[in-house]
Amino acid sequence: MPKDLLPARAVFLDRDGTLIRDKNYLHRPDEVEFFPGIAPALRQLQDAGFLLCIVTNQSGVGRGYFTLRDVERVHAHIEAELAAEDVVFDAIYVAPEAPDAPSEGRKPSPKFLLEARDEFGVDLARSYMIGDKLIDLETGWNAGCARSLLVRTGYGAETERKEAGHLRDAVVVDDLCAAAAWIAAQE
Repeated sequence: MPKDLLPARAVFLDRDGTLIRDKNYLHRPDEVEFFPGIAPALRQLQDAGFLLCIVTNQSGVGRGYFTLRDVERVHAHIEAELAAEDVVFDAIYVAPEAPDAPSEGRKPSPKFLLEARDEFGVDLARSYMIGDKLIDLETGWNAGCARSLLVRTGYGAETERKEAGHLRDAVVVDDLCAAAAWIAAQE
């Protein structure tokens, strides 16, 4: 079957610590700082036919530190900056609840990955989850993704040290650029 007739594939991306520097409770567009090489890495994945979806927990909303509108402004800034580099996100999924509040979407729940499967026809078994925390990896595992990749940016190096026993099924790479290269090598 030609590749263009196969079900869609996606790369699901954590936001803070993976795409941008994790600045606790980031809620202003002017605070966004991309990691080096993000745009070419995302473009490489996009050009390989992957949908790009951000999946992020934003507990600052649930804690009352900022609003969902603040989060939307940050995302609009991220999208505009990367669109200038020919990178387009197919979806951005946000879980705004505090960690102790009931939530169907907070990672490690696979809810948003399953929504992408249903909305875009994504074959999760041919898709990937990338993040800097164990909950990101667990989200991919819970959804049945081909692999979950841990980047050492953000909290990733700390996660690698503290959670070594839980990373047996993860691919550990330095950053999103290395993650994109690893995924491309699997194709």
